[in-house]
Amino acid sequence: MSIEGAYEITPVVLGDPRGNFAELYKEDVFAAEIGHPLRIAQINTSTSARDVVRGVHWADVPPGQAKYVTCQQGALVDFVIDLRVGSPTFGRWESVLLDTVEKKAVYVSEGLGHGFRSLTDDTVIHYLCSAPYNPQREYVIHPLDPQLNIDWGVTDPVLSARDRNAPSLANVRADGRLPDYKACLEYRSSLRN
Repeated sequence: MSIEGAYEITPVVLGDPRGNFAELYKEDVFAAEIGHPLRIAQINTSTSARDVVRGVHWADVPPGQAKYVTCQQGALVDFVIDLRVGSPTFGRWESVLLDTVEKKAVYVSEGLGHGFRSLTDDTVIHYLCSAPYNPQREYVIHPLDPQLNIDWGVTDPVLSARDRNAPSLANVRADGRLPDYKACLEYRSSLRN
């Protein structure tokens, strides 16, 4: 993707009259492209109704929490938001359609914000996470913040209380809670060793 540290992965889907098959993650291929293997410390799944928006979430770096995101049922639009102060793409976001047809995945490296919008009822999303959830190191920005100007594709999204009451990008930045771009690059470089 055009945001450094964000990747769209498109597997080869093989099909026959029985159904289909795809390799969603291969450690050697991933490591060759990203520069290090993905340490899987936690696997999360969530089920969402149509027009649910979850995000914008990220964790302190180091260690951060990289995510390898796939859709197991239904369809969603996955969003990566560059929240790294000093990044040439700070404040920019990109989106990828994840569904059960193309079976794409998105890799969100440490320091990047993440969110998604469910396009169908009972959409199931899986996250392979590089670090366990730690509520003292996890942060959120209001997904409808006008400064981010994310086009979620829905005018009245369903939000959790946490997301609905989240601070703005400006407030989080003023509080010094956004990740530093150089620190994120240094941490990711340490994973190569």
